[in-house]
Amino acid sequence: MDSQILFGSRIRSIREAADLSREVVAERADINANYLGEIERGEKWPSLEIIHQLAGTLSVSPSAFLEFEAEETDSNILLTKLHHVLSNRNTDQLQQALRLLRALFQL
Repeated sequence: MDSQILFGSRIRSIREAADLSREVVAERADINANYLGEIERGEKWPSLEIIHQLAGTLSVSPSAFLEFEAEETDSNILLTKLHHVLSNRNTDQLQQALRLLRALFQL
């Protein structure tokens, strides 16, 4: 997936997690809501100034917008990543992860 689309999607995810509308964020960041929509859809790259304004509005570091990964489609790579995440966890953490996964997949 294109990095511009991933960047915009990350901004949208952070905005939605903050439970803020596009219009509210745009107004607080002093930009047009349509322009914010174009950024979120990966149609436009914002300037550094606008990235800072959006980060301040959403109470995150500007670097948070770059914390994304392309969607992986190879199940072996995904399993390797899951194994890596879980490999250094203690027994209590592993039990909690197992309970979460079972609840998520209703097993």
